[in-house]
Amino acid sequence: MKFPKAHTLQEIANLISVDFIGDKDFPVLGMNEIHVVEPGDIVFVDHPKYYDKALQSAATIVLINKEVDCPEGKALLISDDPFRDFNKLTTYFKPFQSSNSAISSSAKIGEGTVVQPNCFIGNNVTIGDNCIIHSNVSIYDNTVIGNNVVIHAGTVLGASAFYYKNRPEGFDQLLSGGRVIIQDNVHIGAACTIDKGVTGDTTIGEGSKLDNQIQVGHDTIIGKKCLIASQVGIAGCVVIEDEVTIWGQVGMTSGITIGAKAVISAQSGVSKSLEGGKSYFGTPADDFRSKYKEIASIKKIPEILEILKKNK
Repeated sequence: MKFPKAHTLQEIANLISVDFIGDKDFPVLGMNEIHVVEPGDIVFVDHPKYYDKALQSAATIVLINKEVDCPEGKALLISDDPFRDFNKLTTYFKPFQSSNSAISSSAKIGEGTVVQPNCFIGNNVTIGDNCIIHSNVSIYDNTVIGNNVVIHAGTVLGASAFYYKNRPEGFDQLLSGGRVIIQDNVHIGAACTIDKGVTGDTTIGEGSKLDNQIQVGHDTIIGKKCLIASQVGIAGCVVIEDEVTIWGQVGMTSGITIGAKAVISAQSGVSKSLEGGKSYFGTPADDFRSKYKEIASIKKIPEILEILKKNK
């Protein structure tokens, strides 16, 4: 998430009432999670296990809960609770804006686009030309939709990320300031939920087709011409490359990559990155050849036990 204008390190420190290490005029351009940070961004870290990763990332401002040596060319914001203060920044730069109409006056809707009754279209939404938005679709603030997109009834674009910190008093949500981007010629079925990014974008690539009742987690990127069947659940920060086919009820863990033209069979559980150009099934998902060998071996267990029994 980039700020509307550049800020200084001093200005950001004042916003969240923390000390800093570095030049008070050090430029701060935005804030992002560690997997999408760029120079000028703030990244937060609140666990020693991840200090080095954050300090050595592309981010040039690190919001951290311990005073450490500052890497050359970077700056530190010293906070007793970086999670809380990252939320403060999100609230300041991307505050929640209530709506007083079903279709916001700041929404831009292209020529030939049809919006059916009972839809909600939030602030600063952009919808391209020749789209069909069926009834009871909710499109949250800042969502961007391309041309020739079809979205069926009951779908929600831009819900908050499922991202929480476990505190003694309960779960504390990391606020979402990102967007959903739907590119041209995408079809989205009924009752799908596509969560916005925490600081970046959740993206559905050009020409991809999603069936009904699909969950896409925050900051996930789905490539071009992918085909995803019903009841698939995709966690946050997943990268699905072009022309991947995912059949019904597949579940995916966060932070993995599915290579281009992979095919994942129904009811598979994907717990690690998968190479492109292959077919997979099972839990944990593996390529067809390996999985069939595993199944064949399992089928031999009764025979092996019988042999062992006879040889006693």
